[in-house]
Amino acid sequence: MSTSLSDTTIHLVKATVPALQEHGLTITKRMYERMFRNAEIRDLFNQSHHGETGSQPKALASAVLAYAQNIDNLGALAPAVERIAQKHVGLNILPEHYPHVAEALLGAIKDVLGDAATDEILAAWGEAYWFLAHVLIGREKAIYTSLATAPGGWNGWRNFRIEGKSPESEIITSFVLRPEDGKPVLRHQPGQYLTFWIDVPGQHPLKRNYSISSAPNGETYRISVKREPQGIASSWLHDHTNVGTILKVAPPAGEFFLNEESPRPVVLLSGGVGLTPMMSMLETIAARYPNKSVHYVHGTLNGSTHAMKDRVRSLVETHPNIRVTTFYVEPRPEDRQGEDYDHEGLISMDWLRANTPLDEAGYYLCGPRPFLQAFVGGLALAGVRSIRIHYEFFGPADEILAAA
Repeated sequence: MSTSLSDTTIHLVKATVPALQEHGLTITKRMYERMFRNAEIRDLFNQSHHGETGSQPKALASAVLAYAQNIDNLGALAPAVERIAQKHVGLNILPEHYPHVAEALLGAIKDVLGDAATDEILAAWGEAYWFLAHVLIGREKAIYTSLATAPGGWNGWRNFRIEGKSPESEIITSFVLRPEDGKPVLRHQPGQYLTFWIDVPGQHPLKRNYSISSAPNGETYRISVKREPQGIASSWLHDHTNVGTILKVAPPAGEFFLNEESPRPVVLLSGGVGLTPMMSMLETIAARYPNKSVHYVHGTLNGSTHAMKDRVRSLVETHPNIRVTTFYVEPRPEDRQGEDYDHEGLISMDWLRANTPLDEAGYYLCGPRPFLQAFVGGLALAGVRSIRIHYEFFGPADEILAAA
């Protein structure tokens, strides 16, 4: 494999930027249509990202455009490459899957651009695709090797038994998972997620990512899942599993995790079910770094949706360096200000400026799209350097990256 792209390829790929700006989404939609004709390839992907919102085709269109724009400065894409590699490992994407993507992408470019997609253009995009593919394959191989050789690690799908199932709020339920083989599990990095292969009767195999909501312990994982109104997988987990149900699980993955070596104070900022990776971080800090200053700021609708309140309260009571502030958007009459929550309304940048150490803290964010759009960009505009802003988003992060 060449260690660099040819000048001709760089020139031709950059020349396609205007076409990608105009037709990129059409190309990626067409690419997935072509690729999903193969059921084996279709079942590798999380199909919830290919529904009405089309979030995955949008994300890929943004990624393809960014690749073309930065084809002569690929170092700028390193964070995106790492995110993609981590997602691929969670989905168990292997080198033999890449030719299917190449065929679908080049075919889609030809379908959409017609005669404008000359043989030279297609050859340039073929070279560009395989250059990036080999970068990803190499990084994914390193991740797979690390996971397989680490204590408690594995590759592919491993059977886990639900050891405990408990409601955390009216819409969130926690599941404690222990491997069926009884052996240890990899100690995840606080903030990472697990990928699940879920077989629901009458459905194609479902792939879903759920953040680990417990500190690493080497024996079990805990996930805390929100019941989504139209969520096939989340509804099945809530309604059709019990203690003893077996789930197929891939190893922990994700580039969003707590920097345990940093001496900086930490601000954990979450909205709704975005609290799940924060709980893993909070429990880890309490157990291993009791002298670290941490401020956990959480927003939710009201007490009916406020998950893990008692667990957080117990950590605060025993760790004086942990501070918690909770916002309820629409408190119920029975919700008590000063006890159940601290402020009514939404978390705001003005409040964060006044109450958190913008000049020194590391900020960790997780929540729905509007939440992250507000605060990833808001913190940057407030002068927080990007190296101190870390975030996780449940789905393709195209719009969040744009906001940042």
